[in-house]
This record gives sequence, C-alpha cells and structure tokens, in this order.
Amino acid sequence: MLTDGPASGYDMKKCFESSFGHFFPAGYGSIYPALATLARNDLVEFEQIHQEGKPDRKVYSITDKGREELMKSLSNPSPSHKIRSEFLAMLWFAHLMDEEQIDAVIEDRLRDIEKFLELIAAFPGNDCNSAPKGAQFVAGYGEYMATAFKNYIEKNRAVLVEDTEQQQAVAAVSR
Repeated sequence: MLTDGPASGYDMKKCFESSFGHFFPAGYGSIYPALATLARNDLVEFEQIHQEGKPDRKVYSITDKGREELMKSLSNPSPSHKIRSEFLAMLWFAHLMDEEQIDAVIEDRLRDIEKFLELIAAFPGNDCNSAPKGAQFVAGYGEYMATAFKNYIEKNRAVLVEDTEQQQAVAAVSR
C-alpha cells in the first residue's frame, strides 16, 4: 500500500478493509507489528506528526530498499493461494449442530458478507480511489467471490438442515 504514498496504520487498515479484506484480513494487531518489523529492517520509514490532544501520528513511507524487496517478491510466478475459513470448518460439523445453531452461523455469515459487499461498493469513492488497476481487479474479484458465496449459501443452506435431521434420526435409532 505504501507504494501509492505515505500512510498511517489507520489509513492502511481502512484500505485493507475495503480492498484486501476478502483475501488478506489485517487488523491493527497485525498491521502495527508488521510496520515495526519493516521499519527495523529499513524497508519502511516513518515520520511522527504531532496532534493536539491525541497521541502522535506515525506516517509510514516505503524506502528504496523496501521497494526493491517488494519487486523481488513480485517476481514469483507462483504465489500460494490459501483460503482459511472458520465458517467452513464449523459447518463441516453441521451434523453435530441443531438447526438453530446452523441457522445462527449462516445468518451471521450472510450479515458479514453484506457488510463486506457494502465496503467493496464504496471502494471507488473511498481513500483508495486512486488505486491502480490491480487493486481495482482485486476488489472486483472480492465482490464476485462474496456474491457467489452468498448465492451458494442461500441456495444450499437447506442441505445442512436435512443432513442434521438425518444424522439426528440415525443417532436416535442407534440409542
């Protein structure tokens, strides 16, 4: 993100939420430690800006060394593509859950998807509006994947309940 210009950790988190969030979640607990490590390794530098009544604000910039490291990592033609989903891991065990639990998990996930889609919809008008084509592509990919995920859940959620009812019936018979 710093290749587009200086930014604070807060600015980066806002950008992550609206552009990277669907594939690379980052909160303050990961952004600030990463920035500290990058600064120790001379890959970024920062300027402290005094603010009245608030803690000083650190604005980070990428260094020449940081840009070189980034360019090296971008030369990898086969980056890994991993997806980690606690939602899917939980639903793997839907046969052990009752219908209310399953419904609560699904409804919560659908709300999260809707919030994410709202963030993506705001992408062209937010602080990242000068984003390069790659960032716009990634945001579009996120929107597509979230919409497909939502559609799949809505279309197939009954399978989870049917499976649960069958499993519970089998368990009742075997007792």
